[in-house]
Amino acid sequence: MGHRPLRTLTPPPPTRPAFWRSPVRGVRFTAVLGLVLLVGLTLLFVTGLLSYAAYNPDLAAVNDKTPDKGWLGFYLFDWPAGPHWLYRLTQGLHVTAGIVLVPVLLAKLWSVVPKLFALPPARSMGRALERVSLLLLVGGALFEFVTGLLDIQLEYVFPGSFYPLHFYGAWVFFAAFLTHAGLKLPRAVRVLRHGIPRGDTDEPAGILRGETDELASPSPLAPSVSRRGALTTVGAGSLLLLVTSAGRSFDGPLRRTALLTPRGGAEPGSGPNGFQINKTAAKAGIRPADTGADWRLTVVGPAGEFRLTLRELLAMDQHSAALPIACVEGWSTSDQWWRGVRLRDLAALAGHPRTPPGVLVRSVQRSGPFRTVALRDNQVRDPRSLLALEVNGEVLSPDHGYPARTIVPAAPGVMNTKWVTRLTFGEV
Repeated sequence: MGHRPLRTLTPPPPTRPAFWRSPVRGVRFTAVLGLVLLVGLTLLFVTGLLSYAAYNPDLAAVNDKTPDKGWLGFYLFDWPAGPHWLYRLTQGLHVTAGIVLVPVLLAKLWSVVPKLFALPPARSMGRALERVSLLLLVGGALFEFVTGLLDIQLEYVFPGSFYPLHFYGAWVFFAAFLTHAGLKLPRAVRVLRHGIPRGDTDEPAGILRGETDELASPSPLAPSVSRRGALTTVGAGSLLLLVTSAGRSFDGPLRRTALLTPRGGAEPGSGPNGFQINKTAAKAGIRPADTGADWRLTVVGPAGEFRLTLRELLAMDQHSAALPIACVEGWSTSDQWWRGVRLRDLAALAGHPRTPPGVLVRSVQRSGPFRTVALRDNQVRDPRSLLALEVNGEVLSPDHGYPARTIVPAAPGVMNTKWVTRLTFGEV
């Protein structure tokens, strides 16, 4: 007697709902993640815009790394000089929230991936708009998070400058995010309030009539974890990232818990100059001759051009200020005690005794961005803004900008120029 050959079952393609068999997927699971991202990504976008404003890109061309931004810079305002910890707070929130949201974002993308393969691509204009927003949202989110995380880790492997890439990418991403949120938020709220019938113990008793769970598998596998358990796992991942990264923005024992960040747990040395730096003198190409006995500070203004030696600067009135350094990568130092000549006193020497204007600050550094930066008049006027010659009672080390650096309250770290060689008042 002959035997009929066994028929091989061909798995359905990804375009068929039966391909996706996880019992965890469902609109309620996705709605919870979506509402978390709605709050978190809005915080990221707002703090990112504040970070951009802190560079004062509308002040002078040397500060503006996105000169073609057009109306995208509509919100820019004069960045204040106080409170002195302002940038430390806003950028610390931006970077820490971005790291913490990674598990939530990945879970959200996993939960909606079947919709990327669904056919036909659009059944109506609303569906078409949703599909386009979803593609831009996924692409934009991956781009922003990947470039942001690489920047945090000081890995500049992406093409072009980080500043315009991240800035323009953020606007594309957030436009798609708002569009998608506008389309999906009403239903997400309804689902969380009333639920959808599914026969799942994770779902509430309430029922939305006429609603279907299009993300749920028609033939799910046996569950190995409940939806509540999956959400708990995502939350635990975010908590772990919070614990191992947030310390980079705090002082004391918490800093030692920042294990996943380059400017995290370990202090970079001991003594008065033993605190975090972003770029060493060697990496910046600073030669001993650049800051040796022949170094002079050139101060320029209506009164003329003055070339001051280090000894002459030390002979001027010295002032102190306790200020942190906070960088775009999210790390910051504790308040360090800086001592030097106030910028407004140098402005008076240059011919602006009553109303100090903005200033162009030039570094000895020959390559890299922000070799010259512009500071606003309100920053120059602040009595805590210094041309620092000492820190914590000791002469600046070469890595911290010897013989002189600017230190300005609430400014991004890169605006606190090291190895200063020239101050031009009134040209910004």
